[in-house]
Amino acid sequence: MIVLRRAKEQDIESIQDLANRTWYVTYGDYLSVEQIDYMLDKMYNKGELLSQFKEGYIFLMAEEDGIDLGFAGFSVLDSATGTYKLHKLYVLPETHGRGVGKLLMNEVVNLVKRADGAFLQLSVNRNNKAAKFYKKAGFIVKETIDIDIGNGFLMNDYIMEKAL
Repeated sequence: MIVLRRAKEQDIESIQDLANRTWYVTYGDYLSVEQIDYMLDKMYNKGELLSQFKEGYIFLMAEEDGIDLGFAGFSVLDSATGTYKLHKLYVLPETHGRGVGKLLMNEVVNLVKRADGAFLQLSVNRNNKAAKFYKKAGFIVKETIDIDIGNGFLMNDYIMEKAL
């Protein structure tokens, strides 16, 4: 049985491990290994993740039989409008199709609703198959953006939003 739990700082190594095990499969068809390495180092180094915990990001872990299968991370984006942002949602490729991502997404939506959130936003690479997953979950494309993330790399994303 898959169980969700709120992550603690002690889970940072597991979050890093899951990111490393999912990103190359997720992005390998359309991003260079150099860009994936750069982004993982920038977004998943221990200092950055610790900072996110301290800033109030909520991380959820999905596990089965004591083994972490995936995670989600979200935070308030704009408290005045009740907008939250789903920053991260990754599950191990070998667990795709088992409902792990859907469980994590549904729990994020429930927690945001309980906090009186009105909208949930996310960014997803325009080539990422997950964009279909998000559309199926009720997200719509709000904007198409290209973000310079340094080192000559761009993120070609959709900003998607779901009204809650």
